Parts: sequence; C-alpha cells; structure tokens
Amino acid sequence: MKNIRNFCIIAHIDHGKSTLADRLLEYTNTISKRDMQDQALDNMDLERERGITIKSHAIQMRYVHPATGEEFIFNLIDTPGHVDFSYEVSRSIAACEGALLLVDATQGIQAQTISNLYLAVDHDLEIIPIINKIDMESAMIEEVQDQIIDLIGCDRDDILKASGRTGEGIPEILAAVVDRIHAPKGDPEAPLQAMIFDSMFNSYRGVIAYVRIMNGTLKKGDKIKFMATEKEVVAEEVGVLKMGQFETAELSAGNVGYVITGIKVSREIKVGDTITQLGRPAEYAIKGFEEVKPMVFAGVYPLDNDDFEDLRDSLEKLQLNDASLVFEPETSAALGFGFRCGFLGMLHLEIVQERLQREFDQDIITTVPNVTYFATDMKGKRFVVHQPTELPDPNHLESAEEPYIYAQIITKPDYIGNIMSLCMEKRGILIKQHYLTPTRLEIIFHMPLAEIVFDFYDQLKSMTRGYASFDYHVLDYRETDLVKLDIKLNGEQVDALSALVHRSKAEYIGRRMCEKLKELLPRQQFQIAIQAAIGGKVIARETISALRKDVTAKCYGGDISRKRKLLEKQKEGKKRMKQFGSVEVPQEAFLKVLKLND
Repeated sequence: MKNIRNFCIIAHIDHGKSTLADRLLEYTNTISKRDMQDQALDNMDLERERGITIKSHAIQMRYVHPATGEEFIFNLIDTPGHVDFSYEVSRSIAACEGALLLVDATQGIQAQTISNLYLAVDHDLEIIPIINKIDMESAMIEEVQDQIIDLIGCDRDDILKASGRTGEGIPEILAAVVDRIHAPKGDPEAPLQAMIFDSMFNSYRGVIAYVRIMNGTLKKGDKIKFMATEKEVVAEEVGVLKMGQFETAELSAGNVGYVITGIKVSREIKVGDTITQLGRPAEYAIKGFEEVKPMVFAGVYPLDNDDFEDLRDSLEKLQLNDASLVFEPETSAALGFGFRCGFLGMLHLEIVQERLQREFDQDIITTVPNVTYFATDMKGKRFVVHQPTELPDPNHLESAEEPYIYAQIITKPDYIGNIMSLCMEKRGILIKQHYLTPTRLEIIFHMPLAEIVFDFYDQLKSMTRGYASFDYHVLDYRETDLVKLDIKLNGEQVDALSALVHRSKAEYIGRRMCEKLKELLPRQQFQIAIQAAIGGKVIARETISALRKDVTAKCYGGDISRKRKLLEKQKEGKKRMKQFGSVEVPQEAFLKVLKLND
C-alpha cells in the first residue's frame, strides 16, 4: 500500500488537464506512441468534437522513482472543468488523497479553479499547484505564481512549472506526486469497504462499477452486498483500469479498479454506495457524496408514445454513467407520457439530449427548461412548482418565490461595464467588487437562477472575449412577480413552449419567441398565427404567410369572373386547411427558440 498514490487533476475549463494527462500517460509508458492521440482519456465522440471533458476518467500508471528505483502505482482521475459537471469532480475527489491544481499561465486563477480547490480542501487532499502552458508567449509566470501564493498560502518553490504540449516539467510532477501525496490509509485485513465512484452499462456484462477500496480486500468469486440497495451478488470479475480493463485476482485496500457482478438492472447499483462482503460485512457504509442538486428542469418526451419504456431504460443506463442526472415520470396533455429531468445547467441538458440521441437512438422532444419555484395560493397553502401547468390561475395565486444564487465573476477591469449592465439586465443585485490583483477583479452578485439558465454564460463569454470566469451556488428563495407565458399556434397552445417568467420580462420574451418561431417554423399551405399570451391576454403576435399557388396562371384573357371564381375556390380551400391543419414544431426549434439573443 505504501507504493500506491491516488490523485486527480482539477482546473478551470481549457487550462490543459487532458493534455497534461496525455503527457503523464506517455512518460510512464501506459500508452504506446502508436496508440497515442490527443485527449487520450476522452473516449466519447462528443468530448472530442467539443474539446471538453464531460466524464471523469480513471486510469492506472506504473512509475519508477529515478532517485530510489522503487516502483509506484499511480491511480489518476482526469476531471471535467465546466461548472455543469462539478458533481463529477466532487466524486473523483472523494476517491483520492491528492490533487494536481492546474492553472493556465496565460489566464491565471479563474472562478472554477477556486471552487474546485475548495472541494479538494474540504476533503483534506494534498494540493500540488502547477502552472501549465509556460511555453506560451503570453505566459505571465511571476504574476500567476503570486496569485497561487495568495490563494493557497504555499511557498514559491512548491509551485511546479509545466507544459502539457511540450512535456516540460512532467518528471518533476511525477516525483512530486510520490514525495508530497501520502499513501492511502486503510487495512487490507479489515472487513471490505469499497466505495462506488462511477459506473457504466455494458450490454454483454451488465453494470460495471468503478470502485475505490477503502478497507479490506475484494477477490474474484467473493459474495458481496451493496449496502444501500441491499442487493447480494457474486463478484464475477475484478481488475484495474488502464487504457482498457485488465483482470486481476484481487483488489486490496487503497487501490482503484472495477468490479463486474452481472447485474443487468441499473437501479440496483447506486453511485456513492458501499460494497461489503456477505460473510464478513462492514459495520457501516462509507459516507458517500453530497446529494446532487439539479438547477434546471425540463420535460423529456418520446416522439412516439410507444417508446416510453425504451426511453426509461435509456435514461436509467445513462444515469449510471452520469450520476448528476435526476428524472421522474410525468404526463402532459399535449405530449403524453414522459420524464421530468433535473440537470446541473444548460450545457448538461444539451449533452444529455445529444447522448440520448447518439448512444441510445432515442427521438425525443425537450420542453422549455425552467427552475423550481414555490407558490402560495389564496388559502395559504404553499407548494412546489416544477412546470408551467402547476402554477395556479392569477386569481388564485397569493405569492410566488424563486431561487437566488450567489454568483462570483472573475474578470479583467476592461470588461467591468459590460458585465455590470448584463447582470443588472438579469435582475442582479451587486453585493461587492474588489481587486484580487491590479489586473483581476472579483464581482459578487445575487441573481435569480432563472435568469442565468438560458444564455447568460454564453453572453458573458462573448462580451469579455472569454476572459471572464463564472461560478455560482444557490442561496435561498425570494418573493417574485411570476407569470405563465403561453405560446399559441393558430389558437392552439403548445405545452412544450410554455414558460414561467418574471412579469417585467414577459413582453420582451414573448415578442422574441414569436419572432424566433417565425424564422424556424416551415411555411404551410395556410396562414399560421403565432401568439404569446398571459392568461387570456395576447401580448405579442407574428404571422407566417401561406405558400400560394398561382391558380389563375392557366387563364389568359377572358372574363374576370372566371379568375375570381378560381381565387374564391382557393380561398375556401385555405380556410378549410387552416381548420384541420396542424402545425408541427421541429425538435431543433425548441432549444433554438430559447437562445433569444442569437
């Protein structure tokens, strides 16, 4: 055990975590030159296309210390950087003793760096600060060193300098992992306690659980029990995670690996659960991870109602691999049976939607995302409002409350005016602002969560040329003037596009949604009226004109009454079409409608 080191890499988005992980894998010969590709650990197409890490990835490396010649086993977990995937980071941190804190030499410390650092400090992890991208011309090494010293109070000599691109500083990082991060604690002879920090579904082998052994030893063929679900099974295979899965006879205390039990029902395994032996059980389960708190809710419905059960299976399998996804069944008058899903943010929603379509071939409709509100009716009864249909009539509504967040923005002073106007526009309340260094400014706002759900992050990035970083956590619920905004097509309400909005924004959002729908909906043979309404009052309208065939083209000369007769006949036909024709909203239109400022 004294030769095992478990550590993760934490940083803000685009600070070079996956590139540094590539160099560590190359240096320790875990992956051959021939098999090497950029973002080697990112095995999802989506991760490569977007250039971001979505899932944490565990891998084992072997390292020989140059000074002593001793061989060490390194279990590395590469983590995502985006705020929407912070739950992945918290689970990875719980399985480690140390963390490499990566800071980009060209950008300095950013909001997510601080938030991930606090997560690691709360779990008593040993922090190794590293300045990455030192080979860049715009690197500000001295300045970033000062920022790190201010943040974690370390000595200047403790900060390592590296480049994930050229491989500079990699030997020093590996040596520091051995010297600074302590070996895992635990007793291989004690009753088994293995914490599940991730899992995935394999159609041939069933659910594969990724575990960190805290105490005891897990052997192939052992009878084991999941303490939360009380499921009893046999460990069919155990092993370690390299570029693939490598079977071993046993996994002992301090190690990270996988266990296959042949369980085919995904709800029988929970991430954060503890595995113990049936014959010699542990007294208590390991304290798991904090409960996931979804920030954004949206309805996910199958295009065809017969696919409801398939969608349930797909969501359960996806939840194994993405523990921050929360869902429960719901029904809608217009869309039939579906699920109400909770996401950590809009990027998370987009990723889940893409994965359902790519990995599980699901054709789905996603409703307008919204947050959870509290409403009180005239009788004084307080209840939760998850979706627009649950909000009582304005005549029966006494008051409504919405969630507020503590938003931390770190930026350069040049962009302070833009950020202030954006946050004020989003009903933000300025709490404080102060300079971290002469060129870095921290601004704290209290803002309604509903205002940042759609396009706040995108707008913030574009107006600061990518230099502002943003992090938030939920504060409390505060009273608000909430209304239900309905979208009607030819007088028929589209459930999926209904939204709960603040009264002051209702007219603007209604008008923009009508304009967007006019651009996105295909023209029909009949005229389409798009209306935004609050209750019975229409506040915005757009009209899509009908496609028109020239029925008088065949008439040349002759009496006008003949042409008029044909035009009247066409008019009757259009009227009849409008009566019976239905307007389909294409799936891609749903999310595009919400990006109102594009």
